[in-house]
Amino acid sequence: MGNRGLEDLIPLVNRLQDAFSSIGQACNLDLPQIAVVGGQSAGKSSVLENFVGRDFLPRGSGIVTRRPLVLQLINATAEWAEFLHCKGKKFTDFDEVRQEIEAETDRVTGANKGISPVPINLRVYSPHVLNLTLIDLPGITKVPVGDQPADIEQQIRDMIMQFITRESCLILAVTPANTDLANSDALKLAKDVDSQGLRTIGVITKLDLMDEGTDARDVLENKLLPLRRGYIGVVNRSQKDIDGKKDIKAALEAERKFFLSHPAYRHMADKMGTPRLQKVLNQQLTNHIRDTLPAFRSKLQSQLLALDKEAEEYRGYRPDDPSRKTKQLLQMVQQFSVDFEKRIEGSGDQVDTVELSGGAKINRIFHERFPFELVKNRFNKVHVILVSNRKKTFHHLFPFIFVGFRTGLFTPDMAFEAIVKKQIIKLKEPCVKCVDMVIQELINTVRQCSNKLECFPRLREETERIVTSHIRDRESRAKDQVLLLIDIQLSYINTNHEDFIGFVIRKGWLTINNISIMKGGAKEYWFVLTAESLSWFKDDEEKEKKYMLPLDNLKVRDVEKSFMSSKHIFCIFNTESRNVYKDNRTLELACDSQDDVDSWKSSLLRAGWTVYPVESDTTTTTDNFSMDPQLERKVETIRNLVDSYMAIVNKCIRDLIPKTIMHLMIGNVKDFINAELLAQLYSAGDQNALMDESQEQAQRRDEVLRTHQALKEALAIIGDISTSTVTVPLPPPVDTSWVGGSSGGRSRRPPPSPTRQVPP
Repeated sequence: MGNRGLEDLIPLVNRLQDAFSSIGQACNLDLPQIAVVGGQSAGKSSVLENFVGRDFLPRGSGIVTRRPLVLQLINATAEWAEFLHCKGKKFTDFDEVRQEIEAETDRVTGANKGISPVPINLRVYSPHVLNLTLIDLPGITKVPVGDQPADIEQQIRDMIMQFITRESCLILAVTPANTDLANSDALKLAKDVDSQGLRTIGVITKLDLMDEGTDARDVLENKLLPLRRGYIGVVNRSQKDIDGKKDIKAALEAERKFFLSHPAYRHMADKMGTPRLQKVLNQQLTNHIRDTLPAFRSKLQSQLLALDKEAEEYRGYRPDDPSRKTKQLLQMVQQFSVDFEKRIEGSGDQVDTVELSGGAKINRIFHERFPFELVKNRFNKVHVILVSNRKKTFHHLFPFIFVGFRTGLFTPDMAFEAIVKKQIIKLKEPCVKCVDMVIQELINTVRQCSNKLECFPRLREETERIVTSHIRDRESRAKDQVLLLIDIQLSYINTNHEDFIGFVIRKGWLTINNISIMKGGAKEYWFVLTAESLSWFKDDEEKEKKYMLPLDNLKVRDVEKSFMSSKHIFCIFNTESRNVYKDNRTLELACDSQDDVDSWKSSLLRAGWTVYPVESDTTTTTDNFSMDPQLERKVETIRNLVDSYMAIVNKCIRDLIPKTIMHLMIGNVKDFINAELLAQLYSAGDQNALMDESQEQAQRRDEVLRTHQALKEALAIIGDISTSTVTVPLPPPVDTSWVGGSSGGRSRRPPPSPTRQVPP
């Protein structure tokens, strides 16, 4: 015996599921769960059994359902049942199913009426059911018995709420006809979670057990105590019928006879009974399916459009056609060339938004990584500080200074050149490393571009081999050229470079402020500061030298500005308290601004002078480890000269190395791919073998064609479903204020009884 009301929907859903299965996708219809809620002995289990068409639930007096039963109905060709806690064991005898439910209930709750929220999961496979879920919940009770807890009512309510609060759950609120409908706990719980009545269906049971002379006609006609979806009356088997093994088919016939013969119900017999309840649920499921069809149709159409072009290419495809292979080889090489250039240029669809690659990464190597590697190899100033503090270290690191010194004011070239050449030699390592990093990125780019050739494994392998070999061939030439550039820098130290500071550190106008009025007063001269002396001339043509001041034992200090003067002054003094200039113990020099003073002091610092920020005594203490002031100036002079010259070299190298790599490596590889790759592929062997497609590609082609056809069929099936089913509109809202909430709020009392007295 099957569920006749739902059997009309089964073929429809099966066709839809078959359509999705053919393209390897799940038909996620997400059919609603149906929860059966009601008091003890309200007939919930009988209503549930009618959906399955089998007698399999425990029976008895009092609370029989003591754990939620989650019943999953699955459409299948044969009929059997299995429990989640007994996986792999099939039950074909439904009497054994009932016994297993009773045993599993007692195992968790005990045999003395205890309850538990832990559900029993039962699957029933049958050709007469739809894929949906039914939930049999414990009956609502108020008085604990046996091992039941004192708060049994609250526990059962919480248990029911766990299921009926879900929006996809339909609620069958089951109430016996011989009780007060206005106080129905099932309806109160339903209203708490479904205040609009969108998913609540009232079910009135035990109509055949009402007192003689009464009926529930007004309730079933939805005139008294109305619900939005109304009520459906059913007549279940009595305990005597069950004990007498009356089957469900006979019970349904008896139910039909009852409604047709009862004077109060015969006019609405077609709207009553278990088949009618099944039909209502059938329509609910149909409405749900129709509501989901637009999303399914949109999804399928998007997939179909995405495959249209590819499927068109595969139609009439002949894998072994030589002309096709030749044409496709040319297309693949051209595409590889375009992709490589796009990745290097960073254009089109080849831009990686996840991580730097291709041209973007090479650009970063040129402008960030390579300069950073150069900076790490700059002249170590810490060593210079040590040199200026310890004479032994100075002798060790700068022997050329002592060997080459002549009596005079000039720093020997040998010391400068020796240090500069050591620094230039250190540039070889970062330059070669830059070439290596670019080569690695070029090889990575080749591999990324060859991903589109994966459907032809031999072609991909040969393409990678040929291009990578060419890159490696160019590697040695690029490195030779890079090292040649370094050797060129070593071959000639150009101290006449326009950016090299040389021995002249600064030139500019200064005013000698402490010349007496008798001798002409303060006067402006053109000053020239070198590493050895401070000279001044009559003018900037430097033809008439007025004086040259050796730097031995000279230091600088600030002088407070006079309120009468607009000039900013600093002075030069001798640490041995000797005259600095003619009869003057100090030489006061004045500038127009404090910025000029600071700039000149900075230049004096570079020349090895000591600058005091405030006025101090002319006598100073000498550190035990300090060297001769003349040697200190020599060290500082060499440091300044080396820094200046290495800045020129670094600037040149930073500019030339990327250009050299671009010309000898990147540009050459692009030209090779454009001009020679195809020819080398032809000379590598059998072109037909190169274009043998992979097994995955053959499977992909078959899958695309099959999926494309299946999508078209699925859309046709959805169209058939849309035209062969009808959506029943939702009934208009009704006043359900008569239903009191389960939270204990006051409700308007209806007439004393939901039944109607039949006039004699």
